[in-house]
Amino acid sequence: MKKIFIFLSIFATFNIKAQSYSESIIAHRQGYKDEFLKDASSPVKVEDMKYFDFFEPDSTFRVKCDFTKTNSQTTFIIPTINGKQKEYFRYGILNFKIMGQNLQLNVYKSLLLMKIPKYKNYLFIPFKDLTSGKQTYGGGRYLDIETTDIKGDIVILDFNKAYNPYCAFSSGYSCPIPPKENHLKARIEVGEKNFKKSH
Repeated sequence: MKKIFIFLSIFATFNIKAQSYSESIIAHRQGYKDEFLKDASSPVKVEDMKYFDFFEPDSTFRVKCDFTKTNSQTTFIIPTINGKQKEYFRYGILNFKIMGQNLQLNVYKSLLLMKIPKYKNYLFIPFKDLTSGKQTYGGGRYLDIETTDIKGDIVILDFNKAYNPYCAFSSGYSCPIPPKENHLKARIEVGEKNFKKSH
């Protein structure tokens, strides 16, 4: 009886934690959608909110990454969907595992944004994966972190917060295309899916 009680207690605790995590992701998504309505240049209007779509939250895709600072001040160009070019430099590299698979992503810093005080700590992680062009937007998805999220040589990266660029919702935007070095040979089945309204 005691063993059964312990098992049930552990199971209940696990369920509470899983539920709490799911709720935090759902709240994050609501905040993400609300931001579109605050932006005058937003491609999504209030009547389009019903077309957002997401995978179910899964804490398996909240991963602990080993961070290596690149220390490179050499800039390079990331092309965008509409042909414009944006200048970045490689800030560092993240190494991590998902489902036992070793993966790597480069972290970039925008030359333009780093000059704006509000965004001076902003780091950019564009990526594609094996869902790109299928369940998710073909032009890739994005993750953001800040320099303050780097704790020593560790970064917690949550793919549940992966979001679509504006180009997934409408044409006419300059959305960076994830470099080939950030194409993951894995299925990242969390985060934002294809927008359900065509454009």
